[in-house]
Amino acid sequence: MSKVYTTEELIQILAAERQACLKGERLKLEVTASGNPLIDQFIRTDGLQKFTAYQDFKAAIHNYQQENHVSGLILHEVSVRGQVLRYPKVDSELIALNIDLETLKAAKNTIVNFWDEVTTGMDLYLSFNNSKQHQKILKPDVERIAQRTEWASLWKWENSNFLEMILQLGWGKPEEAHYKRGRPHSGSEYIHAVNPGNYPIG
Repeated sequence: MSKVYTTEELIQILAAERQACLKGERLKLEVTASGNPLIDQFIRTDGLQKFTAYQDFKAAIHNYQQENHVSGLILHEVSVRGQVLRYPKVDSELIALNIDLETLKAAKNTIVNFWDEVTTGMDLYLSFNNSKQHQKILKPDVERIAQRTEWASLWKWENSNFLEMILQLGWGKPEEAHYKRGRPHSGSEYIHAVNPGNYPIG
């Protein structure tokens, strides 16, 4: 029986392939900018060809994950104000299997409770319009959103005089939940916590 690659090995394989595509070592030559040969001769298509080559390879890896039951989860760690949380998160280049979704659902309350604890006293904003705009909200609003969603994830933006904690509350498949492209079956809401007087940048 042939060896089945691990999650970590698939992440390394994808990183190497992404670099090869960026360097132009992999191109999908049949991809054109407009499909019109007359117009395409004046347009640089190599960027599109690199991008498409990588997307095709990534789709093949996602099929491999499903066929061989290789998890898309990694263990992520976030440290805020002296508190540390390690939690499962889908790698940005992989997909979540059904079993992964169950793991994410089981970790949701722990993630939300951690976020709630480390953001005490901070101003809360809900992002909308593809995260370009933010509306101020209160803790009860966050609780209502959390009740309607299935899983959670965290991001942190921090420097010496700024802290922003972003809580992603999602449903459906995490890989389809970004930028509202998987709605209504998959999606997420982003809640930003910043110190009073600051405004979200993430």
